[in-house]
Amino acid sequence: MNLILSFLFLAIFSPLFILLALIIRVTSRGPSLYLSKRVGRCNIIFMMLKFRTMKLGTPALATHLLSDSCQYLTPVGSFLRKSSLDELPQLWSILVGDMSFVGPRPALFNQDDLIALRAEYGVDKLAPGLTGWAQVNGRDELSIPVKVQYDYEYLQKQSFWFDMKILGLTFLKVIRRSGVSH
Repeated sequence: MNLILSFLFLAIFSPLFILLALIIRVTSRGPSLYLSKRVGRCNIIFMMLKFRTMKLGTPALATHLLSDSCQYLTPVGSFLRKSSLDELPQLWSILVGDMSFVGPRPALFNQDDLIALRAEYGVDKLAPGLTGWAQVNGRDELSIPVKVQYDYEYLQKQSFWFDMKILGLTFLKVIRRSGVSH
């Protein structure tokens, strides 16, 4: 299902991809896309594509760890993040098998505390997702232990219908732009 849906969505959203890439290029210096080093299933590192929302030279830290992260945002970066449009290129990561539509969000390579806690709970065995149970229950506002608790709950309840529930809740969160602090 991941393969077929990601291919279909990539085809459908390709005009939007082109438009967003052009807007990013016109409003800020640097490439439209960037590769982010992330931790995937079984703690294997993979490169995840995203639309660039931060200025060139921004420290490679999770946004919530930056002091005054707003100073690093590109002119359209805030909109892309709040609308979750910066996540669309991850459809490619789903297509090539590095990610799934639903699962724990992939950790940055340097989020050692999150990576270790996920390994402790066995959550590292799951494919990372475009969205997940933790994201629909708080997203940026959750502490790492709480986030991992939700990831563990997902591991235990994982099913087609639970994934559909998470996708539906994600759609509502994106439309309402809730749970995004950066």
